[in-house]
Amino acid sequence: MRTEMAERVSAEPDHRSRRMWRALEPVHTITYFAPEPQAACEALGTTGYWMSYFALRASPLGAAPPEIVAALFYNFHPGLVAKVVPAVWELAPPERFQAIRLETVDAALRRLVGAELLGSPGLAEAASIAREAAVAAPTAGRALAAANAALEWPEEPHLVLWQAQTVLREHRGDGHVAALLTAGLDPAEALVLFAADHEIESEWLRKRRGWSEQEWAEAVGRLTERGLFDADGLTATGRAVRDEVEAHTDELADAPVAAIGDAAERLVELAAPLVTAIIDAEGFLRANPMALRPLVSSG
Repeated sequence: MRTEMAERVSAEPDHRSRRMWRALEPVHTITYFAPEPQAACEALGTTGYWMSYFALRASPLGAAPPEIVAALFYNFHPGLVAKVVPAVWELAPPERFQAIRLETVDAALRRLVGAELLGSPGLAEAASIAREAAVAAPTAGRALAAANAALEWPEEPHLVLWQAQTVLREHRGDGHVAALLTAGLDPAEALVLFAADHEIESEWLRKRRGWSEQEWAEAVGRLTERGLFDADGLTATGRAVRDEVEAHTDELADAPVAAIGDAAERLVELAAPLVTAIIDAEGFLRANPMALRPLVSSG
């Protein structure tokens, strides 16, 4: 996989919902990138990265069966999900994993960022704005966003900011799935196009999402038949489909940003020191499956 995340050069600025996602997402991803959550899950008996990942992310859904988790997460192979769900709920109830999320995110942020920044007025203001946006996010038809929005809010501002971004990113993700469905892309096909578009090593992504070589090849075949893919990768038609998916995702994610108006840019500004600190302390996986390039950069 490339060591730097690829991004298509464009004269157009980011859609405001994409800009806010890029500005805030590193606050959420420490749930999966920091060692504290993984270690806490392993203390309960989980084995391997995926068991903790699915337990932490799916816990707001309750003790959901693998079919529901695979359907909502979309691009993971159902067999990969079934290896760990529902076995993980036999180790501890979902409520325990919900508690672990908050406990370990708190610990990770205190280690990565420090008490001074976490206790700053700017962070408190950012948390307040982010919570307002999250509360305004519509959840009809968005199961992961709704499940996270139903959780009680923590008290400390840095955890409020984390929970708000958790709601907002799952709201965006639910909309992204809707955009993929609208484009007629099944999970494997969506991954093939995404990998080609962002120059992510396809073998790395295939294995990470649990698809077999044959299933991946079959997805490539279906995309080739539709004129979206060829021996050189994305065709012009395939790139247009990818662009439409991302534009549709941005539009579907816009409601909570529109709800806070000009405060969205204030939130981006206030979050920058925290995100910079996370990145500088290596709390963010630079080469990641989301091809996420944060607004702020290290050093």
